[in-house]
Amino acid sequence: MTTVRLPLFPLNSVLFPGLVLPLNIFEERYRAMMRELLKTPEDEPRRFAVVAIRDGHEVAHTAPGMPDQTALPQRGPTAGFGDDPLKAFHEVGCVADAATIRERADGSFEVLATGTTRVRLLSVDASGPFLTAELEELPEEPGEEAGALAEGVLRAFRQYQKRLAGARERSLSTGADLPDDPAVVSYLVAAAVMLDIPAKQKLLQAPDTATRLHEELKLLRAETAIIRNLPSLPAAELTRNPTSLN
Repeated sequence: MTTVRLPLFPLNSVLFPGLVLPLNIFEERYRAMMRELLKTPEDEPRRFAVVAIRDGHEVAHTAPGMPDQTALPQRGPTAGFGDDPLKAFHEVGCVADAATIRERADGSFEVLATGTTRVRLLSVDASGPFLTAELEELPEEPGEEAGALAEGVLRAFRQYQKRLAGARERSLSTGADLPDDPAVVSYLVAAAVMLDIPAKQKLLQAPDTATRLHEELKLLRAETAIIRNLPSLPAAELTRNPTSLN
C-alpha cells in the first residue's frame, strides 16, 4: 500500500482527476496551507488533498454573519468539522496539484489547481495550523469492456447536453477532440453531469472505470428523461468546478 501525507482541503464539492479547481482562499488555516505550499520549489508539484465534506461547514463561523448571524466564532484547523474530523469527510478524495498560487495584498490567495490521483483518507492530523492527512493512493483499474462503455457514455452525454442546451448541438468540450481514454471520459462526465455530492462521490470512489461508466450511463439516461420538460436548465461547464468560497 502506497501512502502519502499531504495538507487536507475539505470542500462542499467533489474533485475528479483531470479537472480544474479554482479556489479563493481567505480563511487563516488555508492561508497557512498556501504559504507552506509556496515553500515547495516551482519545478516540483505543490500538492494537497481535496475531500468532500460529509457533515460540516466548508467555511467556519468566524464572526456573526459569517455565515450565520447567531453562530459563535470558531477557530483552528478543525473549525466546522466537529470533534472527529475524520468522520466529517468522505473516505475517498483526490490529490490536487496547485499550478498557480497568487497572494493578494490583503493576504488572501487565488489558487488554480488540477485534480491528479484518487486517494483514500486513512487518518487526519489537526495538530498544526491546518489539517494534514495520511492517504492511500488508489489505482485506476479499467474493469471489463470499459472502451465500449465509454462510447455509450459519450453518446448519452451528447443527448444530455442537447437537452440542457435546449436541443442545440454542443460538443463534449469547447471545440477540442473527444477523449478516447475511458478513464478520462468517466471523470469528465462525472464532473459535468448535474448531480448532488453523494452521487458524484459514488462515481469518484467506483472500484474501476467500467463500473463508473456503467453507473454514468444509467444516470445520463435517467437525467435526460427528467429534463425533457425542463429545457431552460443551464449546461454545466465540463472542465471547471465552481470557485470555492474558502
